[in-house]
Amino acid sequence: MAEEYTKGGQPIIRGKVDEDRGWTPPEVNGEIRAVVERHLAQFLPARSTVWHEIISDLVHIDVYCFVPTPERPFYTLVTSGMSDLPMNVPEGLEDMARAELLICLPPDWKIGQLGDTLAQDDLEDFNNYWPIHMLKYLARMPHEYHTWLGWGHSIPNGQSPEPFANTSFVGTVIGPVVTLPDEFVSVQVDDQTVWFYGLYPVYAEEMQFKIDIPEGADALFEKFESAGVTELIDLQRPNVMTSRFSSQA
Repeated sequence: MAEEYTKGGQPIIRGKVDEDRGWTPPEVNGEIRAVVERHLAQFLPARSTVWHEIISDLVHIDVYCFVPTPERPFYTLVTSGMSDLPMNVPEGLEDMARAELLICLPPDWKIGQLGDTLAQDDLEDFNNYWPIHMLKYLARMPHEYHTWLGWGHSIPNGQSPEPFANTSFVGTVIGPVVTLPDEFVSVQVDDQTVWFYGLYPVYAEEMQFKIDIPEGADALFEKFESAGVTELIDLQRPNVMTSRFSSQA
């Protein structure tokens, strides 16, 4: 991994994809998947749908969709399969090598029959599908690019970041799961730990703030906490860098 740094002194992690490797059959870790499934059932007992991947490369990424309930009045989407393989973490961070990702959607989100059957070139459908696409893309990315994802990492939507579908969000920051108890954030599988991270779609000014100062993600998530921003997507949420929260550390 090249030693590059942001303006704020944070390391830039660039993975490299093997263009010549071709399609690689996914490796499935049944033991880890079973533990993850039981863990989800413990904290998310609502009825769920599983969107199974039809064609998989390197890892088989499924998405669990838990329906809204009176206790959690929104959809909860969680990946399963990202943790089948360990990520390429730096030396000394081996305990962070396995992870899954989570995001929440408002109860009026047009979930419908979203999944691999979706015609992704249909713009109206993609306006609903993009959070699922983001989950699946990021869950496979560390394995495809021989890199890793962890708390505080930021991923732009392309080399020249463009908004996701019909939103104003141009990237994602990996952060805490705050809509569930602290006990949810990790689960043990023998001597390994699987971590659960929340995905936070961000505006361009928020992404720039995160990479421009030494405090980086810590400072951004302090602003998110003050503004009530969580992993529950709100397309109308304030930009914490251009609202009254911009003056807060």
